[in-house]
Formats: sequence, C-alpha cells, structure tokens
Amino acid sequence: MDVKKIALVLLLLLSVIFIAGCTGTDSDVGTPTATATAAPEGTNTAANPELLRIATTTSLDNTGLLEALQERFEKDHDVTLQIIAAGTGKALEYGQRGDVDVLMVHDRSREDTFIDDGYGINRRGIAYNYFMIVGPESDPAGIAGMTPEDALTAIYTTAETNPDVVFISRGDSSGTHAKEQAIWTSAGYDYETEVEGAGDWYVEGGQGMGATLNHANEKFAYTLSDSGTYLSYKTELDLVPLVDEGDSLLNVYSAMQINPEMFDYVNSEMAREWINFLITPETQEFIGGFGVDEYGQPLFFESRGNFEVMGITQAEAEVPISA
Repeated sequence: MDVKKIALVLLLLLSVIFIAGCTGTDSDVGTPTATATAAPEGTNTAANPELLRIATTTSLDNTGLLEALQERFEKDHDVTLQIIAAGTGKALEYGQRGDVDVLMVHDRSREDTFIDDGYGINRRGIAYNYFMIVGPESDPAGIAGMTPEDALTAIYTTAETNPDVVFISRGDSSGTHAKEQAIWTSAGYDYETEVEGAGDWYVEGGQGMGATLNHANEKFAYTLSDSGTYLSYKTELDLVPLVDEGDSLLNVYSAMQINPEMFDYVNSEMAREWINFLITPETQEFIGGFGVDEYGQPLFFESRGNFEVMGITQAEAEVPISA
C-alpha cells in the first residue's frame, strides 16, 4: 500500500470515531428525567387535593359518624375534609368570619338568624335524634320519668339542700347548651339571673359532649346529652338515662353552605357536593343504620322520609341543592 492509500484509510477511521462520539445510542443518552411542575395554589391534583373546611357540632364528631361519612366522601371525591368540631356556637362564629365552607349544627333558632343575616344558604336537615337527661342511677333529685321541665325544677330545688345533686352544663354556647337554656326558660327560670351562678351544684364545663359526659360521670352528676353521644359513650359511663321523653327533646341536625356572596373565596361547589351527598338515599340509609351493630340501636335517625317529625319541609330534607 502506498503512502496516499495509507493516509486515506487513516482519515476515514478518524471520521468514523468523531461521528460516533457526537451521536451515541439511546442507552448512552438515558431516559429524560421528569420535571415536577408545582400546581397553582388551589389546583386540584392527586398530590394537592381540594380542601373542604367543615365546622361541626361535637356530637356528630364524638360519635364517629362524621369520620365514617368523611371516608365515604373522600373515597369518591378528590378532596380532603378539614373538620373542626367545636359546638354549634363556635361553628356559627367560624361561619360568620368565613373561616369555613360549610356548617353542621343543631340549633334551629340561631341557624335561622344566621341565614337571615346573609351568612348561610341552602340548609338541609340531615339527621335527628333526641336529647335526654342522664344521671347517677341513685337519682338523688328523683327526676326519673319526669318531663324535662319538671326534672330541671326538681334538680334546682333539691340541690339547695342536698349536696349530692350536681348538674354539669356544657356551658359552651353549643346547640346542647342552647337546648338546656330553652328547657330552663320553659320551666319558668331566667337562665342568666337564676341558673348561672346559682351555686356550686351548677357547673359549666365548657367542653364538648363526650368530655361533658365523662365529667358528669366523675362527679356522679346530671347532665343533658344527645342520645347518640350517650350511646356511643355508654360502656364507659355509670350514668343512666332518667328523662328521655318530651317534645322539647327533639334534636335536629342541619348542614348549610356559607354564602359565597359574603365570602367569595369559600369552596361553594364542594360544599354543595357534600350536602347533596349527605341527603342521598344511600347516605341516609347509612346514617340510619350507623351504630346499630355496636349499640343495638341507631345513634341518629335519617331525615329522608322523616321531615314532618323534624319540623321541616320535604324540600329541606330531600331536594338536592342545584348548581
């Protein structure tokens, strides 16, 4: 081979080496790394699910019903429920400040005022049960079988001479506290001037329903409870139901949206989805059966088909909220 041919072969070899170094194969390049893109604030993604803020009365939370409903709702919706169990009075305050998207409460009078003032819309009755006065089996005031009004009167008068008579009040502006005040009024007492501060026998605990039951149990005291929470705590208590009949003991639970015209940032669409979910036949059947296996009776009764018992219209119990 002459010198020219040798030079040509070397040139071709150098060209092949240069081209190979510039291209490479797929395995050489590797798989491109995915770049995570942060979703804009408020965007609904699997990593950033939508948020629904609920303020609720403590009884719905203490009984475990709300947790069970939460699991069912979150399973079918890409949403996280943020639940604040604080009693009806506090829940209404949160709603008035626009701190939450939806309320679950049980005080019709204050609910009406809340709606009339423009803070709430689209209330639906979702369930009901009954209040009861529970106390020690020894019943030192002798209230068993009385009307609610006569029972509170007996507690009041007996406590003046019998140190074993103690009444634990929620004392927290909750729906249960409001019901207690209404029964005192119906019994002929001025709550603020005659009952509050009446003596050591009347204790304002300032706690939720479950904690109040435990407090009353420790003190061998009477208290007013909704039937659902009492049943769910029954095995931990020595207290027994002593007064559980009377029209004034009806306890109706409602859900309502916070008015987006007052607070344009509230999650109005998901609030509507939540309330409509609560009144579906399937959810109502679940509510009506909740607790039966464990406690032998439901903790709450479904609103569907019982609107007359609850004192509301059929539409307030069964008609979904439209968009």
